[in-house]
Amino acid sequence: MVLEDKNDGSSLPQPPGSFSKSSPSGLDVTDPYNRKSSPESSSDAKKVEKKPGGWRAISFILGNETLERLGTIGLLANFMVYLTKVFHLEQVAAANVINIWSGFTNLTPLVGAFISDTYIGRFKTIAFASFATLLGLITITLTASLPQLHPASCHSQNPLSCAGPNKLQFGVLLLGLCFLSIGSGGIRPCSIPFGVDQFDQRTDEGVKGVASFFNWYYMTFTIVLLITQTVVVYIQDQVSWIIGFSIPTGLMALAVVMFFAGMKRYIYVKPEGSIFSGIAQVIVAARKKRKLKVPAEDDGTVTYYDPAIKSTVLSKLHRSNQFRCLDKAAVVTEGDLTPEGAPANKWRLCSVQEVEEVKCLIRIVPVWSAGIISLAAMTQQGTFTVSQALKMDRHLGPNFEIPAGSLSVISLLTIGIFLPFYDRVFVPFARRVTGHKSGITLLQRIGTGIVFAIFSMIVAGIVERMRRIRSINAGDPTGMTPMSVFWLSPQLILMGLCEAFNIIGQIEFFNSQFPEHMRSIANSLFSLSFAGSSYLSSFLVTIVHKFTGGHDRPDWLNKNLNAGKLDYFYYLIAVLGVFNLVYFWYCARGYRYKVGLPIEDFEEDKRSDDVEMTSSKPM
Repeated sequence: MVLEDKNDGSSLPQPPGSFSKSSPSGLDVTDPYNRKSSPESSSDAKKVEKKPGGWRAISFILGNETLERLGTIGLLANFMVYLTKVFHLEQVAAANVINIWSGFTNLTPLVGAFISDTYIGRFKTIAFASFATLLGLITITLTASLPQLHPASCHSQNPLSCAGPNKLQFGVLLLGLCFLSIGSGGIRPCSIPFGVDQFDQRTDEGVKGVASFFNWYYMTFTIVLLITQTVVVYIQDQVSWIIGFSIPTGLMALAVVMFFAGMKRYIYVKPEGSIFSGIAQVIVAARKKRKLKVPAEDDGTVTYYDPAIKSTVLSKLHRSNQFRCLDKAAVVTEGDLTPEGAPANKWRLCSVQEVEEVKCLIRIVPVWSAGIISLAAMTQQGTFTVSQALKMDRHLGPNFEIPAGSLSVISLLTIGIFLPFYDRVFVPFARRVTGHKSGITLLQRIGTGIVFAIFSMIVAGIVERMRRIRSINAGDPTGMTPMSVFWLSPQLILMGLCEAFNIIGQIEFFNSQFPEHMRSIANSLFSLSFAGSSYLSSFLVTIVHKFTGGHDRPDWLNKNLNAGKLDYFYYLIAVLGVFNLVYFWYCARGYRYKVGLPIEDFEEDKRSDDVEMTSSKPM
């Protein structure tokens, strides 16, 4: 059914529980659709125009962001090698440290976003987080610099016999990682929105500026990855861990200086309140009215609270038939409205727009959960793939040896080469076949990435079996294998294709299926996917390590790769990936894509509620 846009309700106050963000400071009043604004917003616009902002401010933000990523990624790109070579941790313990820390780091942006939006604002959040990151980098660098903070050097022919870290050394290491997690929790959710704050999106120049900002942001991110995976990793591996860690730490210190140098040029947006409270209001209001009888089709017997939405909300959402129990939150009953037409209790009455926004979130959760296992396959690049590389011939010519931590560059190069082909060749061809404007749907793109993740793990298992057989036949007491490290390329190429389809597909899916002003949650969900994959990987490593050994038989993930069965672990992830693919297919089959109309087009286009991927049934 199609709802009318109640233009005559524009004088009604917006519900206090609305998801649309208010602008208490008069600064964050952007509108990409350039709709007509009220006198108050025009006055606010003048305040915005008086602020510096623009590219003069963005240069400081981008500089800070680039140097910060060079610092953190540069320190941790080769961390598996550091934990095994310097701290003498077994590969299972090292993998668990990385996985648990990575999972925690990907959870903290939710907390950082909440604190920023509700209490202190984006600038202060980034500022405090930058100091936490710098403190974390300094702590990690000290573990490499001070002999008291890392185990004694070990030159034994059998490195597995070297003594591990004591409680103090391991505690200081974890303290440094904790500071880094706190820093990431503040910087990741705020850096992009803080950059967008510097542009007035009601102007053509502002809209172009935002688009250009995103291009520069992701371009610098790619450059950072390439530099850290090559130059910084090489210095750490071949020159000195102290120098290799000191360089990222120094870059982070420079990032902090640059960020504060631009203070007079920034536009500051005051905290606007967290949208999580709005989600809770819809759920509570629906529960309070759970005994109401709501017809499946609108027969005129029920009145829904559907006021005109704020100018900061970019599209109007139709009332859909999925999750109809939530519609009760928008049903107007006696005493719900004040004489002015506003909700008397925001925990009892919400607008149709707010209810539909919560429905968008509920629809996405099953699809989101299906992405975790495929990302778990990706996490192996930084753990056991590095362990394999350390036991293989990494020479490129007679004098140069490739650092084990640099192999993930193969995946990056695959993405860089494939994406132009995908955009210029595959999409036009698929568009002619399917008639879809993007060639294939977003869910089909994500599903294709899951398939590549499965194949990557199968190939990884085959290559590891070959490596182990050759290493055993060679009889080297250190476990070295007369086999080129480039045998790992096929699995890394497949994983690069997985990222090109799955990761980019998820980013686009979350950002397109959430209401525009809820994209902070979309990006937090994507971060949560990596957190879930890290914890899942750690859980699998622990379970496999504990239960696959015994009866004088080493476990699959034995510290001696040749005695273990790492290939079986890869096959296990592949099998889980197959079950996950079936689950994803089921979720995708029932998913209904969001349709939201720009406000100025709402009256002109009377389309149906939802667009289905297939002939699906409501979930």
